Amino acid sequence: MLIVFGDNPERIHSEAAFAKLCGVCPIPASSGLTNKHRLYRGGHRQANAAIYRAIVVRMQYHAPTIAYMSRRTEEGLTKKDIIRCLKRHLAREIFQRVMADHRARLSIAKAA
Repeated sequence: MLIVFGDNPERIHSEAAFAKLCGVCPIPASSGLTNKHRLYRGGHRQANAAIYRAIVVRMQYHAPTIAYMSRRTEEGLTKKDIIRCLKRHLAREIFQRVMADHRARLSIAKAA
């Protein structure tokens, strides 16, 4: 995932931009009475694949993700829709952690 950010994480201005870069931003795909979303088909394929693999592992072993899956299944979402939501959430987590680390490195560099 760090390859997607490159040497300058500041070039990605928001978590929504990072999600679009990874191909996990939701796009409305509604017609008639249905209200659905699909994922952006562009973006970095390897980043999208890495997020998907992380989600598959989380669905098996991560207790909060398992609870989320059961709750959303009861609400009537399909597994595909749940994975879409989880991919966007994971992209948000990755962006926040990388940016926090980047800000910490900048503050250490300024102090030195």
